[in-house]
Parts: sequence; C-alpha cells; structure tokens
Amino acid sequence: MTTPASESSPGTPTVRQAVKADLLAIFRIEKASFPQPWPFAAFERYVGEPGFLVAEFGRGIAGYVVADSVPNHGKPLGHIKDIAVHPDQRGQGVGTLLLERALGVLAAQGVASVKLEVRESNDTARSLYETFGFDHARTIPRYYDNGEDALVMLADIDGNN
Repeated sequence: MTTPASESSPGTPTVRQAVKADLLAIFRIEKASFPQPWPFAAFERYVGEPGFLVAEFGRGIAGYVVADSVPNHGKPLGHIKDIAVHPDQRGQGVGTLLLERALGVLAAQGVASVKLEVRESNDTARSLYETFGFDHARTIPRYYDNGEDALVMLADIDGNN
C-alpha cells in the first residue's frame, strides 16, 4: 500500500483523482507520448471517474492513467485505457505507481481481470505490464494508424490488490 499524500516524501509523486484543471497538462503529456494521441474531449469524458488518476510532483503533473470497468458475464472486466508519463519524468517509478493505484481502484470495484492494449514495439510498457502479471492474450493486426499490431494483455487481480 502506498502512503497517503500527506506522508509522501519530496521524491514521491502524489496520486489523486484527475480534475478538470489537469486536462491541459494531461493532453500535453498525451501528445508528447503517442503518435496517435487521444483527442482532448476524450479525457473530458472521464473527469470525475474513480479510475482517472494523475501523479504529480509539487504542482506539476508527471503522468496519468485512465481505467474503468465494464460488465462481463456478471463480473466486471477492468480496462486500462490510457497511461502515460511525462517524458522528463520517465524511469522514476511514476508509471508503476499509477498502474498500481489504478489496479487498486478496479479491484475495489469488484474487478477480477483487467485488459489493456499496447503497441507490439513498446517494450518498456510491456515490461511494466508483465511485472503486474499481465500476459499476452491475443494480437490485433494493424490496430494503429501506422499498421502496427496491438497486443491485448490480460491480468487477474483477484486478491493481488
């Protein structure tokens, strides 16, 4: 379990629910991180949702995650829809912290399994997901605009968070 924001050290980001005032910083990170960024309006739809989280150092947003759940044969299925860390903040554990917190939110909603899609070439992200128990389930050919395949990864989170 991570420490509450009031107990975090100066080198540890605070994770909290995203608010409307965060959207411009989130959108800038999105554009800096992906060749096919989500439109600004896509983020607006998730404001107020428990799985839309930001990590911040002081006043600056270091990264974000968008996670939700959908009904799936009586047991909700979690979906990590988007996660990114500011290029200047990568390699400091921000993505790990965000993913951990998002999985915790999903587990609290009764989710037992979580899926996500990742570019086949994104070795850094795939490695992060594998440390949380995500396994390659299937491939979606030509998922991205440039023709690259997406890997669908799944993890069971029952009892892990």
